[in-house]
Formats: sequence, structure tokens, C-alpha cells
Amino acid sequence: MTSAFTPHPEMLRIHDLHAFYGESHILHGIDIKVARGECVTLLGRNGSGRSTTLKSVLGLVGKRTGSIMVNGREVIAEPTHRMARYGIGYVPEERAIFASLSTEENLMLPPQVASGALSVEEIYQMFPNLQERRNSPGSKLSGGEQQMLAMARVLRTGAKLLLLDEITEGLAPVIVKKLGEVIVELKSRGFTIVLVEQNFRFAAPLADRHYVLEHGEIIATITAEELPGKMDWLHQTLGV
Repeated sequence: MTSAFTPHPEMLRIHDLHAFYGESHILHGIDIKVARGECVTLLGRNGSGRSTTLKSVLGLVGKRTGSIMVNGREVIAEPTHRMARYGIGYVPEERAIFASLSTEENLMLPPQVASGALSVEEIYQMFPNLQERRNSPGSKLSGGEQQMLAMARVLRTGAKLLLLDEITEGLAPVIVKKLGEVIVELKSRGFTIVLVEQNFRFAAPLADRHYVLEHGEIIATITAEELPGKMDWLHQTLGV
């Protein structure tokens, strides 16, 4: 069996994924492929199943069936606490920063569980704001600084597959621009990124491919090259 750390050309492959919360059937046969070093977005209106797709990869739903391959390894039967060991980093919409800990203490909290983790120095180069605020408690950070910290924290674990849920929501344009620059840099370093994003203007130039979801199904797959010709349809479908 492929080890969690042997590179595989496909970092994530989801096939015929169904997900349930209790009796509610949320995802209806999702198929997604993400090659190593790619960035893809999951687009759709609220309730379309985008965040549930990310949570299903981590096992944070009631029940799931189908196949989830991470770096060539089937993980659908694995418990949530093992996911970090397969190089998955998850930045949830709610950020989950510890208010009483300093920026640096928050950063140092998660253990390094896979090789290739970014050092604190590398993270501070990527996020200079965090270096300036390294002794500030989490409660004193702005929303943008908290978002940067949530991203920085997973980079310290050695994660190579980043699942990012609505990272730009409610943030100032200058912070959104910075997060876009960070994603471009992470891609250049070989990170693989799955982005759930309402801010289509932010996501469009970053992604190699866009998966459009509606009612828990993928209704379209649009490559970066196809995007200009699909903009009118996308605006209509997404209601933006």
C-alpha cells in the first residue's frame, strides 16, 4: 500500500461520495480529482454541499459512502483524528483561534505530524502581520489576522493538502489580496488546495478548475481556460 508520504500524482480523488447528517442526504455522488500542486474551487450557493464535501473528507459528517483517496490511499473508513497524518490541513469557516493564547502559542499548538512542515520563520516571512503580533493574545487579533493565523497553523503541521472553507468572508480587501498571494506562493511550493469560496473574484484567478455544486451534486466542471466563456452562466447559477 502507498505510504502517506510517498508522492502520488493525485493528491485527492473523491468518487461517488454520498454524505448524510442523520436522515438528511446532503451529497449525492460527488466526483472530484485534484492533482498534486493544483488549486480547485468548489462553487455554489449556500446549502449546495460545498462545505459538507470538505467535512466529508475529514469524516466530520454523520455517515459517508463512496471512495476518498488521499495521496493514493483509501481513507473513507479512517477516523477523523488520523486525517492530519495523511497530510491534510483544514481551515474551518469559524477559524477556531484560542483567545487566551498569544499568536505564537496558537501557532505552536498543533503538533508536526508530517514531514515538510514550514518553520515558524518561514511562516512569519509569509505572514509578516503575524510576526508583528506574535505576542498578542488571539482575542486582540483582527478578523484578517485570525484568518492568517488559522492558515499558518495548518502549515506548521506538515499538511500538503489544504482544505480552506470561506477564508475571505468578511475580510478587508487588503487582507483578501494578501491571502491570494499566499495561495499563489503555496501552489508554487507544491501544495494542493481545495477552496470553498463565495468570493468568486478572489477564487477565479487562483484555480486550475472550478467544480460547481447544486443540491449536493456537481453540475459543471470548468477549467481555467474555459472560464471566460462561462462567466455569464456562472453569475446566473451562483446568483452573484
